[in-house]
Amino acid sequence: MTDIPSDVTIGPWRRGLDSAQTAAAQALFARVRAHDGRAPEAPPGGDTDVLPAHVAGALVGLAYRRGADPAELYVDPAYRGRGIGRELARATVADTTRPSGIWAHGTLPAARHLADSLGAVPTRELKQLRRSVESLRATPLSVDLPPGVAIRTFRPGADDAAFLAVNARAFAWHPEQGRLDAAGLRAEMAQPWFDPAGFFLAVTRGNTADTADAVLGFHWTKVHREEAPPLGEVYVLGVDPSSPVKHLGTPLTATGLNHLAARGIDTVLLYVEGDNERAVNLYRRFGFTDYAVDTVYAAP
Repeated sequence: MTDIPSDVTIGPWRRGLDSAQTAAAQALFARVRAHDGRAPEAPPGGDTDVLPAHVAGALVGLAYRRGADPAELYVDPAYRGRGIGRELARATVADTTRPSGIWAHGTLPAARHLADSLGAVPTRELKQLRRSVESLRATPLSVDLPPGVAIRTFRPGADDAAFLAVNARAFAWHPEQGRLDAAGLRAEMAQPWFDPAGFFLAVTRGNTADTADAVLGFHWTKVHREEAPPLGEVYVLGVDPSSPVKHLGTPLTATGLNHLAARGIDTVLLYVEGDNERAVNLYRRFGFTDYAVDTVYAAP
């Protein structure tokens, strides 16, 4: 263990938080958000492993992870510079019973220095790209669709299974999006930001009037009303790899961007894996440029 002040207690790892610990974590995240401009809105759930740091019984730092997912780590701004973040990171990276990396949001110099000192190396990069869509209110992007394909909005309940099946195939390789299930989708649809009018499906019509259309791809948009001014997001964009119709990413992207612009959004962001060249190239063609990079550091 590294040298930390004697009044600091780290750990041990535990599963979940009780009600009092949840309230303390919520207060911690609020202080971090106020200082850094970023932190989760809610503490981790009961299926998450947590590693707390306390000073005189008060929660001043928290690392947490779900399964083999990369960990998140937050330290109270008033207690930084005392080795707490370093020890939480060391305990996370060095835990061979549940090896996982740790997110460095923004990949700031301090995070890179800490990773280097721990012998951790970058194993994943998540790019945040942004573009202005103000001009699309006057001149929307063209949406050119192949014959027999239409784009319509998502119908909660009726389209759940079809969407989940396409999402599973499109993101079979993705560590988070690929595991979305019915319960996870219901939880997303229960969020205050969810709006089916901004959730678009590319479909092909059935051969007869009573035959359901088939989902080929989707563009799920999101509006961050908590931001000032509000930001739009290409939340999830996917095309069924088994679809007989190709190149649907372009009209789906255009449809979502037009929708966000019509809602009065000025700027749209998205997250894309740094090594997903096909997706990065698609977004570059739509005028998205680099804004920030989040990096996962892990033991080599």
